[in-house]
Amino acid sequence: MIVYLAGFKTIEKDWQKPTQDIYLLSSFWEHKNGKYGNYVTQDRHILDSGAFTFLNNKKGKSINWEQYVISYGNFIKQNNIKLFFELDIDPIVGIKEVERLRDILENTAGRKCIPVWHKSRGLNYWKKMCDEYEYIAIGGIVTREIKKSEYDIFLPLLKIAREYKTKVHGLGFTNLNGLKKYKFYSVDSTNWLSARFGSTGLYYFTGDNLKNINKPANTKKIDLQAMNMFNFIEWIKFSKYAEQNL
Repeated sequence: MIVYLAGFKTIEKDWQKPTQDIYLLSSFWEHKNGKYGNYVTQDRHILDSGAFTFLNNKKGKSINWEQYVISYGNFIKQNNIKLFFELDIDPIVGIKEVERLRDILENTAGRKCIPVWHKSRGLNYWKKMCDEYEYIAIGGIVTREIKKSEYDIFLPLLKIAREYKTKVHGLGFTNLNGLKKYKFYSVDSTNWLSARFGSTGLYYFTGDNLKNINKPANTKKIDLQAMNMFNFIEWIKFSKYAEQNL
């Protein structure tokens, strides 16, 4: 299983090592100012549309999505990005408009995207995606459209995908126990960015898993950037393990 680490831009200035052998996910929204590192053009990089930024944001309804998706497609083409997700804004514009925007994106980029299934699309649409694409994704995990108690829905979906020989990415799926149960081809995570989510815990790689250690009660001050850097290195170790063993 491939584990993409998202949020690298937060430590990019402090990271002094090569990134070619690290699986990274970044968002087009992160690069909207035109400034981005070489990792964006590397083979082990996958690009997200930035749609998550708007799913719980009222501003999403006022955006010119056609213009946005053309800019997204041009960025992909200019940087020869091979793997990228569609603009899965079903809750904002509906599936028909998502499909229209998908066509524009693929025509602009000059290659197929990774379409993103949501529960509202239904089982037949999942089969349609499996039939038409070699690589697809499941969305709605981070937004809890698919609740933890519903994760077993992945089992029949993944079984169908295997029958079509289609790769499946679990967007934002980082349930460590679930990674061993649900055999996604790839997933992505920002969990190493503990500070971003108000946590002050450290991760360390045990050899076959990650363990989280909470901050001791008597600790008064923590270097959050150093903590994120430490966590990032441990998650890289886990990513390498997952690629070989999960």
